Amino acid sequence: MSRPVDALIEFLRAEEARGVTHVHLDEGARQVLRELNARSKRPAAAPAPPPPPARPAPESPAFSLSDVLEPAPTPRPAPVIAEVRASDGSAADQIAALKAQAQNWTAARSLGTLRDTMVFSVGNPEADLMLVGEAPGYQEERQGEPFVGPAGQKLTDILRAMGLGREAVYISNIVKFRPAIPGQTTNNRPPTDEEMASCLPFIRREIGIVRPKCIVALGGTASKGLLGTDEGVARMRGRWHEFEGVPVRVTYHPSYLLRTTSGNLDKRKVWEDMLEVMELLGMPVSDKQRGYFLK
Repeated sequence: MSRPVDALIEFLRAEEARGVTHVHLDEGARQVLRELNARSKRPAAAPAPPPPPARPAPESPAFSLSDVLEPAPTPRPAPVIAEVRASDGSAADQIAALKAQAQNWTAARSLGTLRDTMVFSVGNPEADLMLVGEAPGYQEERQGEPFVGPAGQKLTDILRAMGLGREAVYISNIVKFRPAIPGQTTNNRPPTDEEMASCLPFIRREIGIVRPKCIVALGGTASKGLLGTDEGVARMRGRWHEFEGVPVRVTYHPSYLLRTTSGNLDKRKVWEDMLEVMELLGMPVSDKQRGYFLK
């Protein structure tokens, strides 16, 4: 039987894997830790007279916070992503094996906040360019493929302007299941930090299989999931970042371009990010392409 603290330990380890070094504790959690800390520092009672040699008094074990922060030596119910590393075959075969494992991923399923239909990835598993969004929405859940709704069409248009088809790139999401809302129909919500942490092992493994030359993080949720930062897209875009040695460009999510009222201004910002991606990948860039969305 797992200890009540195991859920906390697993959450902290997931946050540590994402590069997070600090977490917020509400007053209730702080009080629990204060009580545990007080127990570990409580002075021992005055020693009793020596007992007879034949019946030594049992010594009570000391209690410290390390008892809480160390996991129980029992197997965890969630599968380990490293199991997929041993799969043989092409990149496509490995992605297929990863997708099969994601279907019943305990860490995500046990949250109770994600819907049942898994939406994994689409495109070329040996692509130079990988694009990462946040989570599937209504249309993606229906069709079982990332970026197929209006935002997906906008992304297809951006790729076409770069001279690329969807089949030439690899497209995925940080979270593999649509975040649930009570009474949900077509409405969507961004995934929580906990939901992203539960699926992060998969995006890491996908990057390891595809080995792209460049990753584009589409929107603030994707950049937070990959880079572990709360900075907004406006501050993150326009420069290069890195995820496990792979250059990452952060730009606005295609759905933002459908909502913005700034005309060509934000479209140009996204396009400037894509021009930098094309330069990094050694793709030809014409004068016409360089002038897109300029007044």
